[in-house]
Amino acid sequence: MSAAPLGAAQDYPLLNLFWTMLWLFVWILWIFLLVRIILDIFRSDDLGGWSKALWVIFIIILPFIGVLVYLIARGSGMQKRDVRDARAADQEMRSYIRSAAATRRRRVPRRSSASLRHCVIRAC
Repeated sequence: MSAAPLGAAQDYPLLNLFWTMLWLFVWILWIFLLVRIILDIFRSDDLGGWSKALWVIFIIILPFIGVLVYLIARGSGMQKRDVRDARAADQEMRSYIRSAAATRRRRVPRRSSASLRHCVIRAC
């Protein structure tokens, strides 16, 4: 009964395992690139609705050529939009932190030393 797993391991050498892992990594990278480009198409402000639809159709019908053409034609714009969005998010976070820090905090009543001793004894 143990001969079957051993036979399967001998039919699939270590180099094939590395080759499979490489293809899996390339496939995941390709899916990531497609999603990233489609998100960039819809995030772009300078494209209209029909041109966004045409880019997505082009990328879906001819994925390799579509992605290559998009990266050549609009690749530098992707980086500029990323930087712009990161700066906007950073500015929004900083303004929120400033507004939260500027609000008046509620005063917490101080406990007397007798009640603190009582807390230490009872472990409250």
